[in-house]
Amino acid sequence: MAGLGAPEPGSGPGPVPATRVELTVSCRHLLDKDTFSKSDPLCVLYTQRPGCRQWREFGRTEVIDNTLNPDFLRKFVLDYFFEEKQNLRFDLYDVDSKSPDLSKHDFLGQAFCTLGEIVGSAGSRLEKPLTMGTVTTHTRGRRPAPAVSNGGIPGKKCGTIILLAEELGNCRDVATLQFCANKLDKKDFFGKSDPFMVFYRSNEDGTFTICHKTEVVRNTLNPVWQAFTIPVRALCNGDYDRAIKVEVYDWDRDGSHDFIGEFTTSYRELARGQSQFNVYEVVNPRKKMKKKKYLNSGTVTLLSFAVESDHTFLDYIRGGTQINFTVAIDFTASNGNPSQSTSLHYLSPYQLNAYTMALKAVGEIIQDYDSDKMFPALGFGAKIPPDGHVSHEFPLNGDVANPACSGIEGVLEAYHRSLRSVQLYGPTNFAPVVNHVARSAAEVLDGSQYFVLLIITDGVISDMAQTKEAIVNAAKLPMSIIIVGVGQAEFDAMVELDGDDIRISSRGKVAERDIVQFVPFRDYVEGGGSAVLSMARLAKDVLAEIPDQFISYMKARGIKPQPMPPSPDTPGPPCPPQP
Repeated sequence: MAGLGAPEPGSGPGPVPATRVELTVSCRHLLDKDTFSKSDPLCVLYTQRPGCRQWREFGRTEVIDNTLNPDFLRKFVLDYFFEEKQNLRFDLYDVDSKSPDLSKHDFLGQAFCTLGEIVGSAGSRLEKPLTMGTVTTHTRGRRPAPAVSNGGIPGKKCGTIILLAEELGNCRDVATLQFCANKLDKKDFFGKSDPFMVFYRSNEDGTFTICHKTEVVRNTLNPVWQAFTIPVRALCNGDYDRAIKVEVYDWDRDGSHDFIGEFTTSYRELARGQSQFNVYEVVNPRKKMKKKKYLNSGTVTLLSFAVESDHTFLDYIRGGTQINFTVAIDFTASNGNPSQSTSLHYLSPYQLNAYTMALKAVGEIIQDYDSDKMFPALGFGAKIPPDGHVSHEFPLNGDVANPACSGIEGVLEAYHRSLRSVQLYGPTNFAPVVNHVARSAAEVLDGSQYFVLLIITDGVISDMAQTKEAIVNAAKLPMSIIIVGVGQAEFDAMVELDGDDIRISSRGKVAERDIVQFVPFRDYVEGGGSAVLSMARLAKDVLAEIPDQFISYMKARGIKPQPMPPSPDTPGPPCPPQP
């Protein structure tokens, strides 16, 4: 995840983060915006770069249904710089639909602070009142959220936000655990119970932080929960003797889950695996105080425990995995006549056009991970010579058998030549270029190569259904897709393809992974400032999700990184003695 306060390229060596911290967010006494139930809150974190007043969306928690006192499970992990003022803004919303557009949800309040304020508070725990304030603009590939228009009164207090920061240990181990329970208390009048478990790690000040929640197993007193995987640092932050508290609940549809009981353990205990040491009595303290003969409310047993080291993106790169980069450029007529200065494809001798800037910004970073520096470059939506037929998958270099160009400069030269030889036309179809790269990715499934497709487009997509199907199929492959939208068109469909909030689906089939990242180019050029810095921010934002998408594919296929090959000057084994 991108750190805060990272230097802008070109500003010289930047500060090294002192450490990484994990922020846990809770709220109390939120406004109730729902008529027949409580609010369904979501927290959105915004950050500011040093010297920049614009707020940019950093991430979102999950939505918790029907509560005014949420303890969010999803964390924010930030780089912490002692020497910088790292401004943070937390906005709370009552989510009313599945739309990722925040303007479609009720604003519940916001709070401002710095990361230093949280870290410097007693126990690194900061409480701030939420106020209505004014929702200012932000960017993350979405339209800016509007000012408060739902009856909020600026300055009005509307609950409290609780922020807890904890320094992350360097432990990269990941534990996989599975539990079952026996003879839990019956909580439902017409049935048994619908049990689930919530895990908490203890903090240095004696409080607890939620770190995992199991699924609900319906209508049973003897549930077997699915195995789950969790970073060891999330369970104990590297302290194997730190207490882990587990609470067992009976799920209720209205969110008022019934407490069954609890027990405590530690990572060291769990690491013993299945044994008599890992059978726990589930105890309800209130029942124990009231009933002399009370023993327990059931037992929970650890069925299995395994731990392995979590591999990083760089582990695979060091092991030799290559990133194959392909470019697809929109040649539809909506871009305007390339010979006129109003065209998005206009080749000015004084200024790069948007297509060139986006291509250089992304390509010049990603090319470092491709050893041969040969990049396939495609165009779509143009009439091509000699017969003038419309193509949505034509090579910019004119070589159908080998559309690869030498380096980013070679791609740019082929792009400029194509502008002079093709006729811009339409429609805007993505599926052919997505399938083109998917065919190459399908031939290399062993983890030695990963494919990234950059699509630069100006318009509203014409083949949405086919593109969705192509992306769902591509999600099974070692492949990611970056979409940069240029011009002033509405890009709502692109936000739908970017499955950050709602995973894309086609014909009832949901994509295995989120493999699409979309950003509008205009967010990086409006407001003045250095073009170099703007393009650096663009590259950082569109490439930010690639490592996680890469890792998600490798993990899903059980592919481990290869050992790092020896450097050329590493001495080999000694020669056998001569007879």
